[in-house]
Amino acid sequence: MTNFDREDFFRSIRVKWIFMDVFTIAAPGDGPYGITTGPDGALWCTLVHAGAVMRIALDGTTTRFNVRDGGGPALITPDLWFSLLHTGAVGRISPSGEVSLVPLPGVQGSYGVASGPDGGCTYTTMQPPHIGFIGNDGSVATVSLPEGSMPSMVTVAGGSTWCTLNQAGAVAQVGPSGALTIHPLPTPDAGPVGIATGGDGAVWFTEIAAGQIGRITADGTITEFPLPDRAGRPHAITADPAGGCWFTEWAGNRIGHITVAGAVTTYDLPVAGAEPHGITVAPDGTVWTALETGAVARLTRT
Repeated sequence: MTNFDREDFFRSIRVKWIFMDVFTIAAPGDGPYGITTGPDGALWCTLVHAGAVMRIALDGTTTRFNVRDGGGPALITPDLWFSLLHTGAVGRISPSGEVSLVPLPGVQGSYGVASGPDGGCTYTTMQPPHIGFIGNDGSVATVSLPEGSMPSMVTVAGGSTWCTLNQAGAVAQVGPSGALTIHPLPTPDAGPVGIATGGDGAVWFTEIAAGQIGRITADGTITEFPLPDRAGRPHAITADPAGGCWFTEWAGNRIGHITVAGAVTTYDLPVAGAEPHGITVAPDGTVWTALETGAVARLTRT
């Protein structure tokens, strides 16, 4: 268990009304990747290359929990389900650090993961391409997706499960009855990755190859919003409780905010080449992002 060393690891930048801190939490090769606010009010971050999950208290105290057999823990949900890139399983960690795995026979690894009803979760696998559902009793059910579509992140909205299909340039929707609908994006080869349920009830997603943020409604209507830097490689996205969504730009080395109307504001990270991936909003309204180079960044409104 360690604490942030403010002198060695604290760097900040003031941009208009935003104050941004960066805290080193791991070695550069450990790969902080997914981040969420857990049921205990702390932040939880995956270390994809180190095979671990880390708890980050808001006072800066960190506790690291290793995942047996590594497995490449990637994305993580608010109720602490996490995906495993290199293991045929989905994991879950308790607030006290106990790790359990649900095996997924015949699967090479899981990637997208989202909280499901009644304590279960939904997930995606790239090979074979599936959306899967884990019940609170541990049961597993799957819906097949098009071969080669590379299902990525996943969310639940309006009774449906939605996921991005990175190589198909589409968003997949599985309805309450299990029916599958594929929604092609207006921009060809857009490469959608991140996806989240917005406060407006629509589903929002990133287009990493096109440099855009997308929005899809329950009836399948799609709107795309080009970013100021089309080469910024938007990756993850999360709802802003105050309205709109926050997102990361991996190549642009920044995080951004988009309103429901599509107005975009971006904030550069105070360290170069930080590789921002996952993003979450903490209970105190601060915005946190995982930096694959070994740190987390906190954006605070002042």
